[in-house]
Parts: sequence; structure tokens; C-alpha cells
Amino acid sequence: MWRLKIKIWGDIMTADITALPQVRGTYKLKEPLSRHTWLNVGGPADVMFMPADEADLQEFIRQKNPQTDVFVIGGGSNLLVRDSGIAGVVIKLSDKNFAQCQIDGSRLYCGAGCSNFALKNIVSANGLGGLEFLCSIPGTLGGAMRSNAGCFGSDMSKVLVSARVIDGNGRVFEVANEDFHFAYRYSDFPADWIVLEVCLSFEKRDVDVVRAQIAQNEEYRRAHQPQGIKTAGSTFKNPEGTAAWKLIKEAGGDTFVFGKAKMSAVHCNFLHNEGTSASDVENLCRAVQQAVKQKSGIDLETEVKIVGREQ
Repeated sequence: MWRLKIKIWGDIMTADITALPQVRGTYKLKEPLSRHTWLNVGGPADVMFMPADEADLQEFIRQKNPQTDVFVIGGGSNLLVRDSGIAGVVIKLSDKNFAQCQIDGSRLYCGAGCSNFALKNIVSANGLGGLEFLCSIPGTLGGAMRSNAGCFGSDMSKVLVSARVIDGNGRVFEVANEDFHFAYRYSDFPADWIVLEVCLSFEKRDVDVVRAQIAQNEEYRRAHQPQGIKTAGSTFKNPEGTAAWKLIKEAGGDTFVFGKAKMSAVHCNFLHNEGTSASDVENLCRAVQQAVKQKSGIDLETEVKIVGREQ
């Protein structure tokens, strides 16, 4: 056991923490994860670690106690953290060193922490055709790769060439697209791997054409999806041959309310959260799933990832 100074929202406190190596980045004790997710709910991380750079992350993984649980979050756009929080260490690649991007020929190399907003600026300024759909997916590229995020007829599997990752032993290596065995909103990605960088393919197009496509995608979202609310994007995956929203509406799930959580009136596959209870949101998801199962016999699978301690 050794004593470690931990910074919490500007205050310095001393805590006894075992099995955590010294780092150049930042540890935060009992960090509220509600501040790191789009739904704005969820309990604390026992410890949050924000590494300074790749070497800092690698050293942490190599030196940490093997029994220490580790969970990685990106932009928190499709994440529901339970009220009891997450045990162990939550890693967030928030430093600018994890968000660097570089164009090399017909390849775009982006750090896993690159946001869709930053990507949009690069894609639109350089005419990177085929990547327009990614500009409207909230969160970070690391999270988008893990979940094979997609929209407007494309997804990460169609543009990913390879990814650099770090495994649970601190080894850094490159993995090709086909090794992830991508499927609809799925990748065969080991739980102890962390995405460091993605390599994306693109077609060089006129800047005005790319910008027009991005604008068209944004206009579609404004017209058909809720805006300016606490949500996490599509709540449920679309079952094969049908749409989740249609099943929800037919089962009456669009009228369900749990506390201050409900399905959006604009698009009933989007959650609308106005409260502070993650349990209300999770209970709403479960109730919608039960109603759809009873009505259609179909098991809806959540696209929103539900994590954290069971109460």
C-alpha cells in the first residue's frame, strides 16, 4: 500500500489506494460518471484514469495489479451507467494525444479519442468521401469501431482498414479489418483490448460534394430524430427484417414512462431522459423489451450499453 495524491474537481485529497502504478496522467477518485455520458446519469467510478499519452497508458497496464478491473469509456454517447457506478478503474482517453489525425494517401489515421465533431472538420475540409456518415455519429472513433457504429447505409466495417490496439498485457499491435469479424453493430473485440488508433479508407472527392452530403445527413437527423435532449441515440438494435421503432410503437412502448425517463415522441427508439436515476432508464428499457416480446415474440437487443454494479 502506498499513499497517492488524487485530484478531484480541483481539490487535492490523499487516499490509500492499492495496486495503482504511478502515472503521468490523472487519477480521479469516485468520479461521477454522469458527467461523462450523454444520458447524464450513473454512479461514480472507483477510480478514473486519464493517461497522458500512449506510453503512459501502456505503463499503467503493465504495472497494475492483474486483479484490478478496468473499463474504457469513449464519448459516453451510447452508454448507460447504473446508479451504483463502476468498480475498479475507468479509463478515458481524453488527452489530445489520443485525438491526433493524419492523412496519408487514401488513408486517414485517427486517434481513438477523436470526436465526430473533430472528424467532421477534417472530412469536410479535405474532401474525404465515404466518411461523411461518421460525422453524424456522436462519441469517439474508438467507441465507434468497437460497436461497428453506422448510419445512412454504411458502418465502420466498410471504411476501417486496420486498428492499433493495446491488450491486457500492455502489448501494442495492429489488427486488420477482417480479424474483427464485423456484423450489424458488432465486432469480435476482446474485452481487455483498448483501441489506440484507427486507419480509415476514403475516396478523394470535391470538397463541396462532401460538405453537401454531410449537410444532407444532418438535415435528415434534425427532421426525423430528437434534438437537444438527454438521449443516447438508438436505444435498441433493429431486428433482421424490421425496425425497432415499429415494434415498440405496435407494443405500446412509446407511451411508457418511468420516473423522468420515456421514449421520445419524435422517434420512439430514442430514450428521453430528464431525471437523475439510471434505474429509471434501465427499467424503461426492460419494460419496452417485455412489451415487444409479448406482442411480437421478438427479443429486442439494446444498442445502448448498460454497465456497472447491479444494485
